[in-house]
Amino acid sequence: MNIGKLEKTEITTEVKRAYLDYAMSVIVARALPDVKDGLKPVHRRILFGMHEMGLTHSAKYSKSAKIVGEVMGKYHPHGDMPIYDALVRLAQDFSMRYPLVDGQGNFGSMDGDPPAAMRYTEARLAQITSEMLFDLDKETVGYASNFDATLKEPLYLPAKLPNLLLMGSEGIAVGMATKIPPHNLGEVIDAIVYMIGKTKIGTLDTFTTDVAVDDLLEFIKGPDFPTFGAIYDITEIKNLYATGRGKIIIRGKTDIEDIGQGKSAVIITELPYQVNKALLVARIADLAKDKKVEGISDLRDESDRHGIRVVVELKRDAVPRKVLNNLFKHTALQTVFPANIVALVDGAPQTLNLKTILEEYLKHRFQVVKRRSEFELKTAQARLHILEGLKIAVDNIDAVITTIKKSKDQDSAKQNLMEKFKLSDLQATAILDMQLRRLAALERQKIEDEYEMVKETIVYLEDLLAHPEKILKVIKDELLKLKEKYQDQRRTKVFKSKVGEFSEEDLIANEPTVITLTTTGYVKRQSMSSFRTQHRGGKGVKGMTTKDEDTILHIRYSQTHDNILFFTNKGKVYQLRAFEIAESSRTSKGSAIINLLSIEVGEKVESFITYRQNENHKFVFLTTRRGTVKKTKLSEFVNIRRGGIAAIKLDKGDELVWSKLTTGEDNVLIVTRNGKAIRFSEKSVRPMGRSTIGVRGIRLVSDRRIF
Repeated sequence: MNIGKLEKTEITTEVKRAYLDYAMSVIVARALPDVKDGLKPVHRRILFGMHEMGLTHSAKYSKSAKIVGEVMGKYHPHGDMPIYDALVRLAQDFSMRYPLVDGQGNFGSMDGDPPAAMRYTEARLAQITSEMLFDLDKETVGYASNFDATLKEPLYLPAKLPNLLLMGSEGIAVGMATKIPPHNLGEVIDAIVYMIGKTKIGTLDTFTTDVAVDDLLEFIKGPDFPTFGAIYDITEIKNLYATGRGKIIIRGKTDIEDIGQGKSAVIITELPYQVNKALLVARIADLAKDKKVEGISDLRDESDRHGIRVVVELKRDAVPRKVLNNLFKHTALQTVFPANIVALVDGAPQTLNLKTILEEYLKHRFQVVKRRSEFELKTAQARLHILEGLKIAVDNIDAVITTIKKSKDQDSAKQNLMEKFKLSDLQATAILDMQLRRLAALERQKIEDEYEMVKETIVYLEDLLAHPEKILKVIKDELLKLKEKYQDQRRTKVFKSKVGEFSEEDLIANEPTVITLTTTGYVKRQSMSSFRTQHRGGKGVKGMTTKDEDTILHIRYSQTHDNILFFTNKGKVYQLRAFEIAESSRTSKGSAIINLLSIEVGEKVESFITYRQNENHKFVFLTTRRGTVKKTKLSEFVNIRRGGIAAIKLDKGDELVWSKLTTGEDNVLIVTRNGKAIRFSEKSVRPMGRSTIGVRGIRLVSDRRIF
């Protein structure tokens, strides 16, 4: 007995066809976002379903289970958990740069804690989401039947927001995947506004954009992750935006703090995007336990609702920079974000560069504004038609009333009005529906005012549709309003250098500053604004808080971009940039120098000098405790490694105590602690290499010294 229709086919052919259908379904209807609104079908259906339920940002929260049921029953033919998981992600401020759902309850955490069951949580649309749904009721987008052809759902949203870049996306389809990082709203809008200024529209709404990717990178500095952190390597960032593929290195934010008793701690306050904090802490603990990272004495997670704070306490003899570098190497404190910008363009998956993404968004918004204007024009023309009828009625009110009174019923009244005053069916119906209060003088004036206003609206819309370049200006104005309303500061720092070539120079202004060093090795940087000019009898202000029995050893004026050479008693020299010393308040005691330099046990910084490129200074003049002097070219101290280099070779028992920049034409004055002094020209001291001992600068009695 045959049931249904039988078709003979090769099994290989059938398998290929069935698998291809499945693959295309996953690609188009599940895993990849659309370039127009940046949403996958499940996200679009969640936002549309909540919109239909009236869950705006000003409405009451609704049970997540109710939302999931509404979306699953009407639009999304899949299980409840995938829908709820997508809803949860839209509400997580550590996953979304700009959350589209406002959640109430437990929606998970950075420690990997799962969200509460959907029956316990509540949600509504975030305020910014209204910009995604704006003008949805004005025939701006196409609609298609839902899975059972009982309802209609939008093919994409009007999306006033450039959401593909703002939201980011991840998805694994068949044979392809996407991983798009989030970005900063203000930067993306600035790039689009710039592109609009370089765009021309031809016939059939064709776009010509005279913009290069490098031009757009003047505005979009790089991805902007919700968990802050820092990204590196401008070359790789440019490659990502030029090709749609790239690997972005992300580091968490760390500080090295002095915690007393000669101990330091690495403080982690920001994490790379999508890093599980609990797993990171566990990994650090395992590394310390297995001795793979040495120098850790304690580990605490002090994070709370105010932010992240993981404390990695170090042993007294640990070198903080060495421990920190090992944490970057062996843990998720440094990760790689493998970006792959794949999205649907007119239903087909494509790998997109930055220019193409913004062009496609611009085309989408152009069509949305055009269709909205056509809808509003049609609505305005229909309203003008009604107002013309009402004006005729108001101008001939007595005749209209008489005509209605003489008619035997409503249908005949409408017919009589149409014949006598040359009205359309709609106009006659509007007159019959008009309330008596509309006959008052002020109400009649309102009809006149509305009539003039609608006429002006029609003229504006007709002019707008006739000049496509004016539509671009509308898009630009709407974007600038969005920026004014929602923009915020960039969270993720961008460093042009690669990891290992760390430099904040491009992000920090070159300003006057004061560097202070104490005898026990505390250093700090203060802004010049911390001090003010006082009169002769002024009391002064406190410049620094010091520990008991500690005194200020050196104070130097500097610029934040200057190089600083620190000379130790062991004859070694270390280098920092001024901005690498944390800026502190006047009353702060600063940071222990051992947290900034990889100095050895028993080694002490005795002096430091600051210099910048292209100065007149040519030499560094050094003096030891026993009176040995040495002059070395400044060029030999450029690009000093973190571990420091030898500045002078010392005799047994001698120490380096003094350093100064010279021009080669200066005089040197050496004064001993016993009151003896000598003065000579530095020309009498020939320049020497770094690894030499130097020459005698002053002859001292065996038990005497300079300092």
